[in-house]
Amino acid sequence: MRAKQQRLYINIDHVATLRQARRAQEPDPVEAASICEGAGADGITAHLREDRRHIQDADVERLKKSVRTYFNLEAACVAEMLEIARRLKPQQVTLVPERREEITTEGGLDIISEPSRIKNAVEALTDAGISVSLFIDPTRAAVEQSKKLGVPAIELHTGSYSQAPHSSKTIDALRDSARRAADLGLAVHAGHGLTIANVGLVAAIPEIEELNIGHSIISRAVFVGLDRAVKDMHDAMHAARSS
Repeated sequence: MRAKQQRLYINIDHVATLRQARRAQEPDPVEAASICEGAGADGITAHLREDRRHIQDADVERLKKSVRTYFNLEAACVAEMLEIARRLKPQQVTLVPERREEITTEGGLDIISEPSRIKNAVEALTDAGISVSLFIDPTRAAVEQSKKLGVPAIELHTGSYSQAPHSSKTIDALRDSARRAADLGLAVHAGHGLTIANVGLVAAIPEIEELNIGHSIISRAVFVGLDRAVKDMHDAMHAARSS
């Protein structure tokens, strides 16, 4: 039996990264989101970091009004971001780890050492009518803890896989975690470091319903255009899914 069609959400952070290099008006991440949707993206993801290194508050305000598909806001589990999310009410908030000195997200959210802090955040967002996902490492412990914290969805961190796509250990961890999450009734998403070259094995995991991909698509768009880059990633995912 073939797996059902997988959703592709485009993370547009690095359109804003390019803009912020000059503190200019272009390129506009909101315009990029519209192009992605027109090219077949199923949703738009943006990470409002505490240091505002790329996406800005005005961007998320505009995205909430303009995104026609589904808006997934990535945010740290801190009071400021929870307040912004509760006010904006995106369809989904994905809680992610965040360290100011990191270049990009380096691992899954620590949901083991301070479960009450995470649970309080999940409840606050849920009470505001927002669906919540946790960005976690692909381990059974993290999956099972996510279930205890009451979220409907998780996003598996694919960073280790993307750095070693030929390692059976990294893909097996994703497969096992996805299977366990689905058995527990969690919706399974995945993302980080995925490219056209390595997306196939992850896209082929039947329990994974959604991929969040940003940097590689925005980078490739420099050469082929954003519309083409989105369509090519969709094609790569669907080819893996149907084979």
